[in-house]
Amino acid sequence: MSEPTPLTESAVEQATDAAIAAFAAATTLAELRTARAAHAGEQSPLAQFNASLKTIPVEERAAAGKLVGQGRARVGEALSAREAELAVAEENARLAGEAVDVTAVASRWRTGSRHPLSLLMEHMGDVFVGMGWEIAEGPELENEWFNFDSLNFDEDHPARAMQDTFFIDPVESHLVLRTHTSPVQIRSLLTRDLPVYVVAPGRVFRTDELDATHTPVFHQIEGIAIDKGLTMAHLRGTLEHLARAMFGAEAQIRLRPNYFPFTEPSAEMDVWQPNAKGGARWVEWGGCGMVNRNVLRAAGIDPDEYQGFAFGMGIERTLQFRNDMNDMRDMVEGDIRFSQQFGMVV
Repeated sequence: MSEPTPLTESAVEQATDAAIAAFAAATTLAELRTARAAHAGEQSPLAQFNASLKTIPVEERAAAGKLVGQGRARVGEALSAREAELAVAEENARLAGEAVDVTAVASRWRTGSRHPLSLLMEHMGDVFVGMGWEIAEGPELENEWFNFDSLNFDEDHPARAMQDTFFIDPVESHLVLRTHTSPVQIRSLLTRDLPVYVVAPGRVFRTDELDATHTPVFHQIEGIAIDKGLTMAHLRGTLEHLARAMFGAEAQIRLRPNYFPFTEPSAEMDVWQPNAKGGARWVEWGGCGMVNRNVLRAAGIDPDEYQGFAFGMGIERTLQFRNDMNDMRDMVEGDIRFSQQFGMVV
């Protein structure tokens, strides 16, 4: 262990100068705290000189104490001055880092909007509510009986094939992702008193590839009316009212004979599209017809007492017709620039 440095005028002056130099060399408050511990702390040379005063002869103690006191005073003043300088410098640096350029262009978040498919689905539902119909919903994971059997689909019908329908494992569970919203119609017939006027909008699933005209997940709106005395004339009047609400007062529809398992007679419904690609023409909009007697029996309804009609069309196709859109992929890519064209900010 080294011998302590003798308390002399030159030793005190050397320790004082070293402390002042260390404080001046500190560039941050953290460095200054380290220098203070080394040159002004309990183990610093000046502190040791002060502790050694008691070992000095009495007649020399006053002069030595004055010498050490002056050195410690100079060190304290230098420490305080440097601490103030560094505090100001660090505060200025912080303020500079937080400075805001008021002339810079502000960062802006793009405002989103409701998706046009949601808006259109609500609008179509409102049309039927205005006619006194009810809006019904049902599960997207559906039992095969509701999705096919109750709607008069034969067991070997092509729509049941794996390439058209998403079956849920295990297949023996007889669960599918619904291929249409028609199961909601059957559920409505089983849970409501007659007469029934129900429209069912919602999401459906089929194993289609995503392209300009197809998507594996899309939206339909289907309706069913069961009452006494309903005819194809009531069906046509309902669909004409919907078409005019969607496409304007001059909208026209036509019905062409077709086949669907759940309606008889059945018809394909076309709507006149003046803005169709390639020129004005009739375009297919949906299917419809009088509810098949077997479907009524499946729901426990006497087909000799009650009659009904049903229809369905795609929401995506309706949006395409209304807004002269040619690519269905625009609707599913999630680009807010597409949605903003239709307004209705969130």
